Amino acid sequence: MEKLTIIKVGGKIVEESDTLNQLLADFSKIPGYKLLVHGGGRSATRIAESLGIESRMVNGRRITDAETLKVVTMVYGGLVNKNIVAGLQAKGVNAIGLTGADMNVIRSVKRPVKEVDYGFVGDVKQVDAEVLVSLICRGAVPVMAPLTHDGEGHILNTNADTIAGETAKALADAFDVTLVYCFEKKGVLKDENDDNSVIPVITPDLFRQYVAEGVIQGGMIPKLENAFSAVEAGVRQVIITQASAIDGLSGTVIRIEK
Repeated sequence: MEKLTIIKVGGKIVEESDTLNQLLADFSKIPGYKLLVHGGGRSATRIAESLGIESRMVNGRRITDAETLKVVTMVYGGLVNKNIVAGLQAKGVNAIGLTGADMNVIRSVKRPVKEVDYGFVGDVKQVDAEVLVSLICRGAVPVMAPLTHDGEGHILNTNADTIAGETAKALADAFDVTLVYCFEKKGVLKDENDDNSVIPVITPDLFRQYVAEGVIQGGMIPKLENAFSAVEAGVRQVIITQASAIDGLSGTVIRIEK
């Protein structure tokens, strides 16, 4: 089975020229088949502010009203996505930018209102693995923006971590998949004030223990939940690390004990 490396990256890494150029250089050197999923929330916030549109967040998640949806569609599907695609082309990587609406790659349902009304936010319902497999095997490198659609003509803002996890799961039958979540730290830290306190391996038991102790908290909790879900669904390994380490794939490995 051919290997496929899926890299999820966001934050300032894809929004500042120096870190983006380094990411693209490292990504271009990854051997074999590969796929990139990106965010772009800081750019969306900045451009929304310039347009007089307030950005509202709840538990790290963006409230996406109609005006905000216009902004994230332009920023994620246009500005950030095409900058990455153009940068990869310059490095000899035949990238193709995609939202979930393109070729019906990812269909979602609008998140139901519970404690919070997140607006036009999508929860992934289906990933068309056949389309992605066809593109990848023909030599294309998909670059996926955090946007999906509902099949009824509506774009939905969708968490990039979730897109990466669901895409990895969908492709696990066709490829030997490694999923890498990149952020600013070297991995999941035992002490947030010590960048070298990387936890090398996290199992479900350790995850529950670290959450109970407050070692793992905030946005890292759903990131790890996505990671465990991916491994349980057949993804070979999930690694959480900083973008500068994607060529060596060091960091925190998510493992299910058999």
